[in-house]
Amino acid sequence: MPVTITAPKPRPLPDESVDPVPELQLELPPPPPLLSVHTAPVRPHVTPAPVAENNAESKPEAPVIAPQMSDAEASAARQQTTSSITEAEKNLARSQGKKLNANQSDLAAKIKQFIGDAQSASREGDWTRARSLATKAQVLSEELASSL
Repeated sequence: MPVTITAPKPRPLPDESVDPVPELQLELPPPPPLLSVHTAPVRPHVTPAPVAENNAESKPEAPVIAPQMSDAEASAARQQTTSSITEAEKNLARSQGKKLNANQSDLAAKIKQFIGDAQSASREGDWTRARSLATKAQVLSEELASSL
């Protein structure tokens, strides 16, 4: 025969021995928003300055800043500029009528640009800049001539 075992029922404690559980209330700050939006300060509205109708007449021509050269230095710079431009044009002419690759075509375009800029600077009397640009054209033209 099966035996049934029952557990004894717990005895209730007298009310005096039970401490009442105090009610605790937690005060938490509200959670931060999921997306915070940062707004830039409002930019002040500035009215544009009135535009003069004859703007070209009111602006003076920009001055050319060039180092002072003696007559001898200017003459030497003129000769070097002319010599470099002549040499660059001679080397550039050697490439005429030949099939140039992309690199050579780019070099030829740069040489032409330097020659034009050097001639423009010499017309303005800026011999230092003219000599520098002509020298660049000559160096690149020598590189082009050696690659042909």
